[in-house]
Amino acid sequence: MPFVALGGLLVIVCVLAYAYGAAQLGDRVQVLAAARPVAAGQPITAADLKQVSAARDPGVRLVEAAQAVEVVGRTAVVPLVAGTLLTPELLGDAAFPPGGQVTASVAVKPGQYPQGLAAGAKVSVYVAAVQDGGQPAPAASSTASGSTPARLSAVVLGVDLAGDGQGSTVITLLLAASDAPQLAAAPAGGVVLMQTSPVGS
Repeated sequence: MPFVALGGLLVIVCVLAYAYGAAQLGDRVQVLAAARPVAAGQPITAADLKQVSAARDPGVRLVEAAQAVEVVGRTAVVPLVAGTLLTPELLGDAAFPPGGQVTASVAVKPGQYPQGLAAGAKVSVYVAAVQDGGQPAPAASSTASGSTPARLSAVVLGVDLAGDGQGSTVITLLLAASDAPQLAAAPAGGVVLMQTSPVGS
């Protein structure tokens, strides 16, 4: 008899556990995610979106699939990687870049930027001083004349490996507007990028 009672209790426990798991799995909702990478400031198209199933969480505001029409045409506030679940905080209007910031592109060759650099990474941008004769000083070290490269902070918006067709990779940056003139005045070959934190940090 004790074994029969124990067996009955075990069956009840298993049924309750199954019911609880089914209820948890059933409490899901269709939400929107990025179907492919989207650069910061880029308008979102229907092709950039996909529907995925996600567990409902009161603490996370996900954008439901039914709101796709409202999302198309808005811009990404930050770079989105494929698979990113969309939240209202990731979506902005057409006002980009943010106030006080600008976007700029630089052409750099291998050795002037870290391999594997991707959109969303934070970087230090070293801009070389120009030595006498118009030649750029080494961008990541002090020069014999005592000139030191300027160090700017930026976020990578895009990396175009096809580049300028002359062996350079074109990297688009988001940086402070006050730093833009210094970057624009950099001599050819006078910019070096160093990653300071990974994507999403």
